[in-house]
Amino acid sequence: MNGRAALLIEPNRDMVIREFPVPDPEPGAVVIRVTRCNICGSDVHAWQGNFKIQGLGASLPAILGHEMVGRILALGEGVLTDSWGQSLHEGDRVVFPYFNFCGHCPSCTMGFPLGCQNLHMAMLGNPQEFPYFVGGFADYYYLPPRHVLFKVPNTLSDDVVSGANCALSQVIYGFSRSGLTMGESVVIQGAGGLGLYALVAAKQMGASPIIVLDAFMPRLELARSFGADVVVHIDHYGVPERVRMVRKVTAGLGVDHAMDVSGNPSAMVEGLSMVRPGGHYIEIGSINLGKTVEIDPSRLVFGNKTIIGVSLYEPFALKKALELLSHTQGRLPFQSLLQDSFPLSQINEALQVAVSRRANRATVNLEME
Repeated sequence: MNGRAALLIEPNRDMVIREFPVPDPEPGAVVIRVTRCNICGSDVHAWQGNFKIQGLGASLPAILGHEMVGRILALGEGVLTDSWGQSLHEGDRVVFPYFNFCGHCPSCTMGFPLGCQNLHMAMLGNPQEFPYFVGGFADYYYLPPRHVLFKVPNTLSDDVVSGANCALSQVIYGFSRSGLTMGESVVIQGAGGLGLYALVAAKQMGASPIIVLDAFMPRLELARSFGADVVVHIDHYGVPERVRMVRKVTAGLGVDHAMDVSGNPSAMVEGLSMVRPGGHYIEIGSINLGKTVEIDPSRLVFGNKTIIGVSLYEPFALKKALELLSHTQGRLPFQSLLQDSFPLSQINEALQVAVSRRANRATVNLEME
């Protein structure tokens, strides 16, 4: 049996569809039938050549895509339950991190698996050798032995849960790293998919007020519908005005936590100005190497401010993401985050929509063909 995959042959060129043999799972491994795979900003940056996946160990051709959900096609010997002890069977819907840690390198044994020196991650594998299906823009995805995975509650649709294993888990982990607690204030720079998930996560953690900045009015309107206390259109106000607006709603101090999910390096300078003394700045959006910004370190020193860089997440964040989605089911307009859906054969059209920002999260629906 064969399955399809969209291959990135070269940046800024159309992806091409190729077929590969569907692997049998090794003992401890799982083969997933992908049902949805969203187009994340990092996929767009990699396709455009700004995000150099080769620097992370990838080679071309590659299979992009990582923000996905699917059903179990085949369970390897010894796989009986998910990571929370729920029994697993073929056909069950599951979500999983798009990466896994080795558990035995120096970083892992020191308690910081995000620095794993043997990290296995979607998009970095070679699709021309076993297990072939090493990215989300494909009919199948291979989970190697000892991979974390969780069953999806029946109450959550694929459209809603597809963003859990990247965007939502990432921002939950970011706020956990910064120590966000009830009643603390938050600025979110960017109201795309990541920003709206960050808004939901902050709201559920009890943050108040939550201020969202973006340059697209439809996104700011969505932010209001998800519970933002203040939205700011960055084209309507200059940086000094925006900083004053944030301080005005935080008793002149600035916010406890600011998070950048815009991908614009200059956002860091502005965001740090919005953070109160002793506050935290969480950088998630800037992933393109070489794009720099000038910062006055004395502002950090005299303000006792902390910058936290966040890439990937620890698996507990994915479990919390499922719990958050279940808790807010029917109360928040998650369906509005996926405004355009495409079959795999139209992956290039889907990428163009993602580039245009007409949708907060364009998605590849593997069940459309």
